[in-house]
Amino acid sequence: MTIRTTLTSAPKKGKTPATLRREQLRQEYWPKAPAWTGEGDGWFKGPRTLPLLLLLLRSKKLSGREDPSRVYLALLARHIDSGVVEVTNEAELAYESAYTGQRAVRTWQERMQLLKKLGLIKVRPSGNQQYRFVLLVHPGAFIDELRKTDGAVPEPWWTAYVARRQETKETPYAQSKPKRGKPAA
Repeated sequence: MTIRTTLTSAPKKGKTPATLRREQLRQEYWPKAPAWTGEGDGWFKGPRTLPLLLLLLRSKKLSGREDPSRVYLALLARHIDSGVVEVTNEAELAYESAYTGQRAVRTWQERMQLLKKLGLIKVRPSGNQQYRFVLLVHPGAFIDELRKTDGAVPEPWWTAYVARRQETKETPYAQSKPKRGKPAA
């Protein structure tokens, strides 16, 4: 008996009018093109505000000359559930983050250290491996904390982020976090 585990998307509810409209557009303009739908196995969930988060991570004010956005994206792509990423091969993750050559792993480790310092990840070492287990901090919690630092989040970025969050109906982290002390039903 073989047991196979896969990641699958949640069952679809009825199609919304907007979904039907987009499907009609696709059939009208690109009837034979292979369309990306995000369905099937092997895909990861990411916030719709991800491009803005990556833009913030690349900002010189936040990261200086060390852009950690590709490392964060590689971690997010490795995330399966529970917010935890198990790093089994740092060289592989360095390559996925676009670092090659003799300094690839070292550069990746430096960017991991920056993500940790910024508060976007938490890490647990194992033996000689400094980044064996990585917790991805909720992006909303990270941004809320960062906003407490004067000038860390530029006002134009914040305005764009709030607008996109409202457009996608993403609940602000402060409103969505579970209440402590109450047992789960």
